This record gives sequence, structure tokens and C-alpha cells, in this order.
Amino acid sequence: MKKYVSIGVFILLIISCSTNPFTGKSTLNFQSNDQIFPTAFAEYDQFLQQNKVVTGTADAEAIKRVGQRIANAAERWFNANGYEGYLKDYRWEYNLVQDETVNAWCMPGGKIVFYTGILPITQTDTGIAVVMGHEVAHALVNHGAQRMSASTLQQYGALAGNLALGMGGSSAQTIDLFNQAYGVGSQVGVMLPFSRSHETEADAIGLRLMAIAGYNPDEAAKLWERMSAQGGEQPSEIMSTHPSNQSRIQNLKQLAPAAKQEAAKFGVTTFK
Repeated sequence: MKKYVSIGVFILLIISCSTNPFTGKSTLNFQSNDQIFPTAFAEYDQFLQQNKVVTGTADAEAIKRVGQRIANAAERWFNANGYEGYLKDYRWEYNLVQDETVNAWCMPGGKIVFYTGILPITQTDTGIAVVMGHEVAHALVNHGAQRMSASTLQQYGALAGNLALGMGGSSAQTIDLFNQAYGVGSQVGVMLPFSRSHETEADAIGLRLMAIAGYNPDEAAKLWERMSAQGGEQPSEIMSTHPSNQSRIQNLKQLAPAAKQEAAKFGVTTFK
């Protein structure tokens, strides 16, 4: 049984590698767009039905306006880099939802929600573009599917370990200790760093997209300075799914010049 589990994991790793178009690196992804997108679209529609969508206001129009500019920038980038048709299954939609939560998100396939609670932080179209570019980036490189795939491997690892210990005659106490150590170790040592790397990657891609769309990437660090000024207790970075605010601010400052250089390839040299 242990042998078969190991073979199964190996096969999953072989057949599930795809290439990140922005980095050229292989990524782990067991899920296809055909599997994920329809479910995401249905969940998005259900969410909108159950929450108050803001329409007809200047803020609501800004979300749609900036969202479309970012989506157009993504289309330009993919077409220019040999990925024509990459976005054919995406169905872009941008909605503002009445909620004091300071957050925004983009589901697989391009379904986006901004909460009104984040607007005092974004302040302008450029601030919205910082957040929009980041959230769109998650969807473009299938971070959600990658996290699902990593979680599947984490479960396979636990199963393989339990089978190996059981077949080796280990006691129930030993197996319990393994499960505790494996749970903490795989979470802190693998899953959380994996999630933080996605956030950093989405920041880098988001800066490119906002710059190509004509928004100043220098404003990204300033947005996170405003976010940090809101206060509130942050978990230590090692125990968090996200980089610390200070790490993020420093990284965004370093990435902004490269985003401007990328935009220049598309003839964009001045920014809002």
C-alpha cells in the first residue's frame, strides 16, 4: 500500500506541472480551468445575491473602470509574450460590495469583489489599481488552484506516513506524535511559506499590470504604508499566510522600477 501511495504522488507531480507565464517556472496544479471556473462563477453569483452590491455611485464606477483597465493590460501582456488566447475562458466582472471589511478578492476566472471598507485605504483610482492588480494576478497564475493542489499533497504525505508507521508496527502513541509533528511542520515549513510566496508574486505581477495600465507603481508602497498605519495586531510573518506590512512595503519599493521598465515596452512612460 505504501508503494502505491508513493507511486500515486509521483504520478500526480508528473502530470500536474504547468508553467507560470510571468516567471517561466513550473507550478503545481492538479486543477484545470474547466473544473474550477464554472464552480467559481456560480459561487460568485451566489455571493452577490446574498450581499449588498453597490451600484451607480462614483466608487462603484471606479472599481469597474480600473478593473477593466487592468484586465486590458493583462490581455496586452499575454498577447505580446506569446500567450494569445490565455484569457479566453476568463469572464471579468468587478463589483463593489457594502461591507466594512478592509479587503478585496478575485475568484478564479476573473470575478472580483471590492469591499467598501478598503476604499479609505485605496483613496484614488491608482490605489484601487494597486489592489486590483494584486488580486487579478492571483487569478492569472491560478494561485487558488495551486494552494488546493498543495493541500492535496499535504494530505497524501500524512497518509503515506501513517501507512509506513502502521506497517512498521509503530504504536498508536508514535503515530499520534508523527501526526502532530507533521501537521505543524508541514504547515509552518511548507504551506505558510507557499502562501507568502504567492502574495509576493502577486505583488510583482500586479505592479506590472498597473504600470502597463498607466497607473504609477510607486503608489503601491504608499498604499501599504496607509494600510500599516491602520494599526491592529499582526501575527509574526513566519506564522502568517502574508508577508508583514514592512516586508511588503520594502519589496514594493524595490519592484516599482522594474514595473516601469515593463510598461515602457508597451509605450507607457507617464503614469497617473
